[in-house]
Parts: sequence; C-alpha cells; structure tokens
Amino acid sequence: MKGKKTPLSILLFCFLLAFFSCSRTEPRMVYGFMELVYYSGNEKPEESYSFFVIAEDDDGIENLSELYLYHDREGLRWLVNSEDWVQYVEDGKTWIGTRSISAGDASYLPRGQFRAVLINKGGEKTERRFTFDGPAESPYPFPFLTISDGIYRIDSRYPVNHLLFYDQQGTYVQTLTVYEIEGNIRDLRLVNSVRSAALWAEDPEYHISALTDAVLVR
Repeated sequence: MKGKKTPLSILLFCFLLAFFSCSRTEPRMVYGFMELVYYSGNEKPEESYSFFVIAEDDDGIENLSELYLYHDREGLRWLVNSEDWVQYVEDGKTWIGTRSISAGDASYLPRGQFRAVLINKGGEKTERRFTFDGPAESPYPFPFLTISDGIYRIDSRYPVNHLLFYDQQGTYVQTLTVYEIEGNIRDLRLVNSVRSAALWAEDPEYHISALTDAVLVR
C-alpha cells in the first residue's frame, strides 16, 4: 500500500516546488514623469496628460497587467492596462504609460498630488505618490503649422519644436526636430508614405507641450 502513495507525494511536492519557485514580490516603479499637453479645442486649448513610469518585475515586464493613476482629492481614477499602454525602451530602461489622460468633458485637468499604482498578473502591487503642479494656463500662445506649395511655416514660441508625420491611414510614421520656422518639405527627406504632419511644440524644463491638428503634406 505504501508504494501506491508515492506518486501522489511526488505530485504534491512538484506542485509546492512550482508554487514557491514563482516570484511573489511586488513590481517596482523606479521613476516616472508626467507632462501636460495642450491640444486644439473649440474655444481654447484643451488639456491632456502624458504619464509614464520605468517599471520592473522579477518575472519580466510581460508580467505587469495594470497601471492606475489617481487624483484622490478630486475622486478621479484612470486605468491603463497592458493591452493599451504605450511601451518603449530608452537607455536600456523600459517605460510604460499613456499619452491620453483626459478629464472627460472638462478642458482643465487637476494639479497637485497624484497616486500611481502598478499591479502585476499575480495581484502584487506597488504604489507611489507624487506632485505635479503644471501652470493654470500655458505661458506660450498655442502654436500653428501651415504647409502650402511645399513650404512649411511654424508659428511657435516653445523652445523645442518637432514635426510629427503620418501616413494616409493616420498612422504615425516619423518625427523630426526642426530648428527653422520655415522651410521646404523636400529638404526634410521624408519617407514616401508620409501624407500629413502635425506640430509638437514643447518646453522640456516645465514638462508642458502642445500638439496641433494634422495638415496635409502632399
């Protein structure tokens, strides 16, 4: 009878070994940043936030499942799950987050204290609080981009300006930092699939930027 119990014991041992060998440690948010983005509205520029964190997990970045952003005083919560978040690698560090945090019908997003919560697929989580005090209004007028007869013209007081290019389906294709407020499109050496462009103007020091509507390139 003892011999019949051995397979069950082995199975139980293997199950316990597999259970305890899996990492049960919480994920980590090493660093994060928030940027205030102004975009074209009906009467005045509207606002959104870009929010990204450097995320780590002992079982790999693919083990992360949900990133929450809370503004407890205003009772607001935003959820970005692993299927929807933007992920990119820079200097060997993996960033995850979103560029589209908005306040619904309101054009103004709250400032002050926020709380970020990162959860992995095992249910372990980590939390960090931080403060973001963006300006009530942009210190710069909303920028403009026009393209006519192959010439682009930029009206922007932001210190750094980029052109974002899209294909016929509106899919992002290319980014170029521009240093001249006017120039010939041909000199930019764009890829053939480019059909439209938008101006992304930013002030990296104050973490604010503005994104214009796209205009046709060709």
